[in-house]
Amino acid sequence: MSHAHDFDAKVVWTGNLGTGNESDKGYARTWEVRTEGKPVIACSNDPLLGGDPRLHNPEDMLIAAISACHMLWYLHLAYEAGVVVLGYEDDPVGHGESEPSGAGRFVSAELRPRITLAAGTDLARADAVHSEIAKVCFIARSVAFPVRYKARYKIASVAPGA
Repeated sequence: MSHAHDFDAKVVWTGNLGTGNESDKGYARTWEVRTEGKPVIACSNDPLLGGDPRLHNPEDMLIAAISACHMLWYLHLAYEAGVVVLGYEDDPVGHGESEPSGAGRFVSAELRPRITLAAGTDLARADAVHSEIAKVCFIARSVAFPVRYKARYKIASVAPGA
């Protein structure tokens, strides 16, 4: 039996420079994500569209969400498979396209995790875990484009706790 889940956030536009969006150049493309009990995230539009390159944009947040979901499921499923993960970093990239009208979309994403594994880990087993994630990751199952991964592994020279 399926269980319904609700996820909420509050998005507040902070870019009113005094006249609202009366003119295209008269307002900033900035906002904040304000979720109860969590730090505020300052955001802006994609820099290609006039946004502040120092702030997160929706595209950054989507690719980060895909990567984080994959990582969390990897850690859990690796645990279940007896694969001990000692470190995990990812530099994901989302591939997009824009039409002449300005409409854009993601066409694919690539996760590129660098995973440190305990000494003696079976690399084939560690790599096989990735193929199970697409079946369970909430975010990856929700997007309309393929999410691929190219994992790289490092085996630790010392067993955990040694």
